[in-house]
Amino acid sequence: MSLWADWSYPTSIRFGAGRIGELVEACAAAGIARPLFVTDPGLAKSSMVDDALAQLRKAGLGVALFSDLKPNPVAGNIDAGIAAFRDGGHDGVVALGGGSALDVGKLIAFMQAQTRPIWDFEDIGDWWTRAREEGIAPIVAVPTTAGTGSEVGRAGVVTNEETHTKKIIFHPLMMPRVVIADPELTVGLPAVLTAGTGMDALAHCLEAYCAPSFHPMSEGIAVEGMRLIAGSLTQAVAEPQDLAARSQMLAAAMMGAVAFQKGLGAIHSLSHPVGALYDTHHGMTNGVFMPYVLAYNRSAIADKIGRLAAWLGLEEASFDGFLGWVLALREEIGVPHTLAELGVDDDRTEEMAAMAVEDPTAASNPVPAR
Repeated sequence: MSLWADWSYPTSIRFGAGRIGELVEACAAAGIARPLFVTDPGLAKSSMVDDALAQLRKAGLGVALFSDLKPNPVAGNIDAGIAAFRDGGHDGVVALGGGSALDVGKLIAFMQAQTRPIWDFEDIGDWWTRAREEGIAPIVAVPTTAGTGSEVGRAGVVTNEETHTKKIIFHPLMMPRVVIADPELTVGLPAVLTAGTGMDALAHCLEAYCAPSFHPMSEGIAVEGMRLIAGSLTQAVAEPQDLAARSQMLAAAMMGAVAFQKGLGAIHSLSHPVGALYDTHHGMTNGVFMPYVLAYNRSAIADKIGRLAAWLGLEEASFDGFLGWVLALREEIGVPHTLAELGVDDDRTEEMAAMAVEDPTAASNPVPAR
């Protein structure tokens, strides 16, 4: 089967090895002539970014680099990016990197057109309708990890440093116009980050599947995403040069992001405060919480998880069989079993518990969060 395709779901996606070579064409398709190139500080020093910038400059595009962002982005990162966007007279964003860089790029493109504070556009009810749509800049997204799927999402996550809470900012026009999903860009990802981002993709698919709302399309996408992850994550960690495994994970990450419009749950509502207060890796934190949340939700999801176990071809097609698979997967790819192993102490446990209950993702957990 050829791992090369053009998709228009939910946006224009150029999928396949080597497709970063189409970056100039992608900018043209998005209507971008002067892109602000947003990436993280580590990637900013890489040959991958050097090559992409050279490609854009050779084509005569007025590109500038912005990389002032944290692994868990804060509002100040967005403000700095907006200043760079306006000062450089840019007309669009190319965001290359993991979820943090993609989210920051999307939020810059969105917020540079706004006059209200970023918190006025939190993903609550119809708050997105407060936005001024004129001037929201187009985005080309280039993921270098297979985890968040932010490249096909209409939201970005940013930490409010005053309240130490993660907020989801939403607007339909934050959806990138073009995605370049090139598995070759994920090959250099260290094993620990391949594992952590892979667990993020699994958490997205799993929580979307378990969320109690009616959305059979998202549910089906989530199931296939988990099948791809089950067949490729351990291989991607063990053999990072395996482009087939990298391709399957890249597709699964996008599928998870498409599926979770059905809802997320307590895995994410617990991870968000931990990440905001202790700056832990989001996907790895999801991986730590996953079996505990599964056990908490058992009374509401046991039958569904049994069906999922059968669809995944597990030896024991039951809730216990699936839970055992998750535990074995975590051990095989090096996901910690406790928060202490991520450097999280007990000092703020009650604070984090209260924040988790209030987190918007808790609302769609199968069992009410308490």
